[in-house]
Order: sequence, then structure tokens, then C-alpha cells
Amino acid sequence: ARQAEGRKPEMSNAIRIVVRYLDGQVRKGTTQDFSPNRDRFHLQPLEGGGAIEVRTSHLKAVFFVQTFEGDSQRQKQRGFVEGPPETTQGKKIAVRFTDGELVCGYTLSYTPGRGGFFVTPADAAGNTIRVYVLAEAATEIKAGAAAENLVRSVLDALSRKKEPRPSSGT
Repeated sequence: ARQAEGRKPEMSNAIRIVVRYLDGQVRKGTTQDFSPNRDRFHLQPLEGGGAIEVRTSHLKAVFFVQTFEGDSQRQKQRGFVEGPPETTQGKKIAVRFTDGELVCGYTLSYTPGRGGFFVTPADAAGNTIRVYVLAEAATEIKAGAAAENLVRSVLDALSRKKEPRPSSGT
């Protein structure tokens, strides 16, 4: 596929992603060749430089995002926010990763024993469009009512760990 003379290459196919590695490393950039059926893809780092090869076996998840900045003023919604058991994005799913992070959303592609699957976040107003979860990076994956129970238990445990905050006096 030769490029037409005088035309610049199209960059509209570049997809913004945040790559989270199993070791805690986080890389932001774009990709044009991610596929859930391949064991590697290329990341063009946000900070510049050449594209780097990313092996999915080293990853926890790939977050497909609207912007790299997000909205620091926005309060993140936790859990399913009273969501229905099933939507056009699939059935409810909750994923707890080995590092303790919890992802809640809907999936059409989760099958136990499969290497990975996509999740559409329950918080539709957030910056993350979808997440590709690498199943090996999860300690628990629950669907349907079991997903809601997992979320409740994780959020309850988190609320018990938090100390009461002092009143602001207003």
C-alpha cells in the first residue's frame, strides 16, 4: 500500500491508551495495531521517541481513554451506580486485580479460561472508554449477581479501612 504522492499519512487510526504493567509501570501513548488476538502490539509513547513493542504477557490491562489528562476535579463513581444487570454492552462484570484495583463494568466477551476480554466501564461519564483486561492479572473475576457481591465486599472493606475525617467546620 503505497502512500499517494504529496499526501500525509492519516493519524486518525491512532488510539489513545494507558498501558498498565504487572510490575506497576504505567505508559501512556497511542497504538494503531492493538488486537486482542495477538500477543504484542506497538505503543507510540506520549513523551515521544520511537514506538515500543508491548507484550501482553507483561500487562495487567490496557485502558482505552478519551484524553490522557482525565478530569482531576471529577469524583470517580465506584461500583455499578445502580446499573442494570445487563445492557447493550453485555452483562455486569467485576474484576479485582492482583494489586487490589477494582474495575466494574459490562462485557460481551468474557469467557473463563480465555486470555483477556473487554470491559465497558459502568461509569459511562468517565474518561475510560473501555478496558482490555488480561485475565492472568486478576485475582477475582465475577459476572452477574456475583459481580455486584464482589464490588460490595471490596467497597465495604475499603470504607472500614478509612478513618473518619474531621469536620471542615462549614
